[in-house]
Amino acid sequence: MTLMEEAIRGRVPPSIAQVAGREGIDPEKLARLVAAGRVVIPANICRAELDPVGIGEMLTVKVNINLGTSQNLDSPEAEVEKALAAVEAGTDALMDLSTGGDLDLVRRRILASVKVPLGTVPIYQAAVQKELTCQGMFDALERQARDGVDFVTVHAGVNKISLERLRQDPRLMGVVSRGGSLTVKYIADTGEENPYYQEFDYLLEMAREYDLTLSLGDGLRPGCIEDASDRAKYTEFIMLGELVRRARAAGVQAMVEGPGHVPADEIKTSVRAMKHLTDGAPLYLLGPLVTDVAPGYDHITAAMGGVIAGMAGADFLCATTPSEHLDLPTREDVVEGAYVTRIAAHAADLTRPGVRERARSWDLQMAQARAALDWDGQFRAAINPSLARRIRHRRGLETDTCTMCSELCAIRLTREAMEKGRNKDQERA
Repeated sequence: MTLMEEAIRGRVPPSIAQVAGREGIDPEKLARLVAAGRVVIPANICRAELDPVGIGEMLTVKVNINLGTSQNLDSPEAEVEKALAAVEAGTDALMDLSTGGDLDLVRRRILASVKVPLGTVPIYQAAVQKELTCQGMFDALERQARDGVDFVTVHAGVNKISLERLRQDPRLMGVVSRGGSLTVKYIADTGEENPYYQEFDYLLEMAREYDLTLSLGDGLRPGCIEDASDRAKYTEFIMLGELVRRARAAGVQAMVEGPGHVPADEIKTSVRAMKHLTDGAPLYLLGPLVTDVAPGYDHITAAMGGVIAGMAGADFLCATTPSEHLDLPTREDVVEGAYVTRIAAHAADLTRPGVRERARSWDLQMAQARAALDWDGQFRAAINPSLARRIRHRRGLETDTCTMCSELCAIRLTREAMEKGRNKDQERA
């Protein structure tokens, strides 16, 4: 019995109870959200050790970090180091997108090193091993499921129907999703339908066996502002909504992935459309990046879009690093991307129903510490305490105010003025 089926039967399994305690939500209510498919808790039954994470409605926005080797840089040790650094920086989940070296070794070493949920994209392994066939795609998925991965991205919405929309409405950049482009290649080379779409019932059987969460991939996400919000993207959303319904009927947890590069004024519409078309399925977004012109700063362009998306209902943000569009991320890039995306997620939480009060209590801690000029309190409340401490002390000056304001500290001047006013009132009384 899958986690979703247990929830449908009114049970509260340990993973739901654990997530409920962490999120401050009633366990029975969370179980109902899981049963309805509006929350997912990715947890493969083969995973030895896992700290479960809830993604979806009434929960805080979660953050994912992408890792993985490339065909130019394929060190398993480097990817494990990134995984550990990402978890230390507070990321909620990881994805192994490896395409170079021993893919099984990299995946298994990451799984052994962390306790957060891990996702993969099985079609990458099929392509790297020259097995881009129907059987090869399912073999790769099952191999990764046996290893214990908790969620898998399958680009089931990239099929002959959605590609016809793309042909009728051509894009500047075409298909920029790696998994999406591999699926397009398969369809073009074989003339056959996408196996993950054609054999979706078989995919559901495999997901049920391992209690895999399906992440229905956005293979037709726009790769530039010029291509945002076109017919192909919305056709894929419609397909994914149909597949979400089939997954829920089979007792399989499913979330939906979204774009991509989207101008700021189109993000709200896009998110709400995706939520509507998929009946409130948890929404997992890359970015969205709000401009194309900032290589080296795309962790910031993505965080800007992530705040808007989270406010509109997105549940899971995939971090972008400063290396996006340029290079394989380093450990430092991963850490930077994790913190910037966590800031975006928290900024969205401050506005989200069901979590805003809990989110604002964190900001209240910081405000109270700042009002008291309590520097240790400020460091404890900071999202990255070590960075705050380092910047505070880097010049070697120790004052009770920051070194920018010094004696002109507005907080201290106002406090002294208010105290003088109260003293004068008392003297007059």
